[in-house]
Amino acid sequence: MVKPTEAALYATVGGISTAVAALNVFYPQIRQDLKFMWKYRGAMSRIRRYASAQPPVSLVDRFLHQVQLQPDKPFVLFEDQLYTYKDVDVMSNKMANFFHGEGLTCGDTVAMLVYNEPAFIWTFLGLAKLGVKIALLNTNLRNKSLLHCFKAAEAKVLIVGQGQPLLEATVEILPSLEQIGVTVWVQGDNPALHGLRSLDDKINQTSDQPIPFKLRENVLVNDTLCYIYTSGTTGFPKAAKVTMGRFSKSACFFGVSNVKANDVVYVTLPLYHSNALTFGLGGAIEYGHTMALARKFSVTRFWDDCRKYNATIILYIGELLRYLCAPPKTPFDRNHSARLAFGNGLRPDVWVKFRDRFGVGEIIELFGSTEGNVGFANLTNKTGAVGMLTPLLKRNNGASFLKVDPETSEPVRDQNGRCIPVKPGEPGLLVGPITDATPFFGYEGDRKLTDEKILRNVFKEGDAFFNTGDLMMMDKDYYVYFIDRLGDTYRWKGENVATTEVAEVLHDIEGVQEANVYGVTVPGHDGRAGMAAIVVHPGHLPNMWEWYAHLSSRLPGYARPLFLRLTQHLTHTTTFKQTKAELIKEGFDPNVVTDRLYFRDDSKKTYVPLDSEVYKTIAVGKAKL
Repeated sequence: MVKPTEAALYATVGGISTAVAALNVFYPQIRQDLKFMWKYRGAMSRIRRYASAQPPVSLVDRFLHQVQLQPDKPFVLFEDQLYTYKDVDVMSNKMANFFHGEGLTCGDTVAMLVYNEPAFIWTFLGLAKLGVKIALLNTNLRNKSLLHCFKAAEAKVLIVGQGQPLLEATVEILPSLEQIGVTVWVQGDNPALHGLRSLDDKINQTSDQPIPFKLRENVLVNDTLCYIYTSGTTGFPKAAKVTMGRFSKSACFFGVSNVKANDVVYVTLPLYHSNALTFGLGGAIEYGHTMALARKFSVTRFWDDCRKYNATIILYIGELLRYLCAPPKTPFDRNHSARLAFGNGLRPDVWVKFRDRFGVGEIIELFGSTEGNVGFANLTNKTGAVGMLTPLLKRNNGASFLKVDPETSEPVRDQNGRCIPVKPGEPGLLVGPITDATPFFGYEGDRKLTDEKILRNVFKEGDAFFNTGDLMMMDKDYYVYFIDRLGDTYRWKGENVATTEVAEVLHDIEGVQEANVYGVTVPGHDGRAGMAAIVVHPGHLPNMWEWYAHLSSRLPGYARPLFLRLTQHLTHTTTFKQTKAELIKEGFDPNVVTDRLYFRDDSKKTYVPLDSEVYKTIAVGKAKL
């Protein structure tokens, strides 16, 4: 006979089992939600604790904690050099003491033009110890662009790193800097030219005594720690404000990768970019890791470095992993310790190729921007997705996808002037609500730059949303996918075409190494016709009949590229994003373009060479498009 207490227990267990089974039927995403929240719980706990502390916990506090906890642990590996946490603390103290003696105080701004090297790290931390805001200049900028970025941050001092190219870039703008009273310090063995001051000799003679907390005690959670510049693909770069709280949040978020005490993070991306700075440097400091730093990304050195440093985590962005897949396979492809790739901008076709070839078991794909207030993280290893937005997760995320007019790039509004959300499976403009919990701090300088990124009265009078400028799509299972940059999507034959979708189909063609898809104007036709600039693997001869058949079987007529351009190389930003502006400007005119051009001839079911005669036929409207 069953006792009453046993019967009650059986009934309770049965009720719970029934409830769980019912929940799985009516809300099958509960497992993914729980997995996400379980992985995210540690990072969120740190974020809340640091922000609510009085005074708030900063990057410097976390660094000093690691120095005290493990002073002799390797912090930075660079080429054949090794620097412990204590070593970097000593050098950053010297940097801070020197510039404090030069009159820099909390709230001032200093610009850094420094390559990836250990001096970048102790210079950055030294300035942070003073509460100085740091403008991280892109080391590839020159002339007007470089001067614009410096002025945008209103910096008083410029620190120039080692390297003749940086010295030359500085000399070019030196007269303009002198006119506004800027002091320029040069690191390394660079000669102290007229107007430039040598920094290393001064640092070597400066005290390494710890920096008093009172020098930075006024820095609050929402105060700017540094400026990171946008890529500038649509004009001059903008100085995005990265607050102390935002930096800490990103550094803590690195913990969702199930970090281990002995992890070594390999950083090939530039430290002036948010991925390398916040996840690479910030994540290493937050969790006490070792960071293996490369001067720059190199396909030929990448895996050798991973083996040399026993790297367990690699950071990526944009097309970086595609480049790693480009060389021929070798028997050593899986001879490494990397267990995780962490980054953003990975296309689905490369995802599978990279994972299967190199055996990196986990990929955490992110979506976000330096200045944005909305983002996603794929913690379930779902190929191609940037994350999920289930009803439960939306309570904390707040993201929305809006119907947009591809011609104007503006959201479509209803008769009441409100924006229209898209349905699952439809691409829409991603926006994030601007609230106290999800602020948008914008850019330094002209207020118009910040206002241009804000959409108002979206769903109700008075609300405000951050406009990411990105088209996203959420499927029926609530997985979110990146579709295209809003300006990159074009319209042809009355239909919208996503450049990323076409590029993925092109990348499936044997011999195609890389493809950049864009729209070009054609005389006498509305919209823009599809065109693709393609790099072919060395030694491969394209078969245009096969290419035509492949594209015809995979894409609707309006989405198939009308023009092809076979080129030796494609240009990218320093963060491995493809650039399109010059390609669009040059169009398909063989008198302008020196690369081989092809035109889609549907009557012959192939792509034919596009010479001056064919171009003239198209230009005067005689060709059938």
